[in-house]
Amino acid sequence: MLGFLQRIGRALMLPIAVLPAAALLLRLGQPDLLDIPFVAAAGNAIFANLAILFAIGVAIGLSKDGNGAAGLAGAVGYFVLTQGTQAVNEDINMAILGGILSGIVGGLMYNRFSETELPDWLGFFSGKRFVPIVTAALMVVLAGVFGFVWPPIQDGINSIGQWIIDAGALGVGVFGFLNRLLIPVGLHHVLNSLVWFVFGEYNGATGDLNRFFAGDPSAGIFMAGFFPIMMFGLPGACLAMIAAAKRVNRKAVTGMLIGIAFTSFLTGITEPVEFAFMFLSPLLYLVHALLTASSMMVAYALDIHHGFGFSAGAIDFFLNLGLSQRPWLLFAVGIVYGATYFVVFYFLIKFFDLKTPGREDDDMVGEATVANYDETAMSYIEALGGKDNIETLDNCITRLRLKVADISHVDEDRLKKIGARGVIKLSDRELQVVVGTNVEFIANKMKKYL
Repeated sequence: MLGFLQRIGRALMLPIAVLPAAALLLRLGQPDLLDIPFVAAAGNAIFANLAILFAIGVAIGLSKDGNGAAGLAGAVGYFVLTQGTQAVNEDINMAILGGILSGIVGGLMYNRFSETELPDWLGFFSGKRFVPIVTAALMVVLAGVFGFVWPPIQDGINSIGQWIIDAGALGVGVFGFLNRLLIPVGLHHVLNSLVWFVFGEYNGATGDLNRFFAGDPSAGIFMAGFFPIMMFGLPGACLAMIAAAKRVNRKAVTGMLIGIAFTSFLTGITEPVEFAFMFLSPLLYLVHALLTASSMMVAYALDIHHGFGFSAGAIDFFLNLGLSQRPWLLFAVGIVYGATYFVVFYFLIKFFDLKTPGREDDDMVGEATVANYDETAMSYIEALGGKDNIETLDNCITRLRLKVADISHVDEDRLKKIGARGVIKLSDRELQVVVGTNVEFIANKMKKYL
């Protein structure tokens, strides 16, 4: 189940990847910026059709080879599901959840039936052409079922979402805490999809992120508190790790840590920083999750509303100022959290003698990361037990996601010496290797060799 949820979490990243482009177009076209209506309309078109984009993107993300036929099956399934359920009960609105469900079914049907051979007289419909057909047939059945069982489910989801929204500081704090706590197993995307795209409604837009860009003045409470953490807090943690590094290693680790700190500040991509200490000390990571929760609660208490199309970095902060409420308070909050992270992390690293970058024992100092992607890819393959040990390989924003024949053949020390920030074993065959923001280039080279 964990492995399956991991796959869904990874698949969700494909449609979510279009949001920065949508947010950019929507904001640039507004009267307070470039005032170009057709540009704003182009961005709004993406937000207005998020459900179908999720159906297509999730189906492709779940398919075994990323084939477009899976995306077509997801789209067909979505149309059948939504129109079928509304024919039973016109009040049903499955919204983005309907898109996600259709994408899951489309992807699974592709994996199961994409190589099906039919009799000669039906040969035209064999293989990939059969996938949208069998998906439509299954979704007809599901539409009939959901037409009757979905209304109470819909009411339950709306009640949960409204409770979280109405819970105020407690609701945003719990979300912030769980958001960070689920990162090690990659399930934060599933939680985020519910909070950012499902809970709450404003003029047809659902979810905190979607409602924020639709102009809902009450939206942005589940995003604002991340800005102080990603722009100031985690860079402060990086400075603490630099200050705590052994003098002989400080110069070597400064370049790396400053680089990932700037990435966090500018773009809001935090995993490279978090994986630098996540496995070294669960206590340190728990403190990070608690500080994130507190930042969410502080932002709520100060009535700050802000949001992002990608993540809580400086780019989204300045781009979406026109939609925000009291955004500049986030800088004051951020400075406080930057100082807090520095002091707390430095003290804990020193007190518990944690082996953060630059504090490793001499025999633990890794080899230099290979700059050439071809050589790096081959090094990763060898450290993972060779070509025969790798059964499936994919990647998300910062991680390699793999299924191996024998996990005992995976050399974790070797992976870390190559440059991996961490290794997560999900089961006796599935694992993730945290590489960094250049993971896609390395993964593509690895697939080439495999």
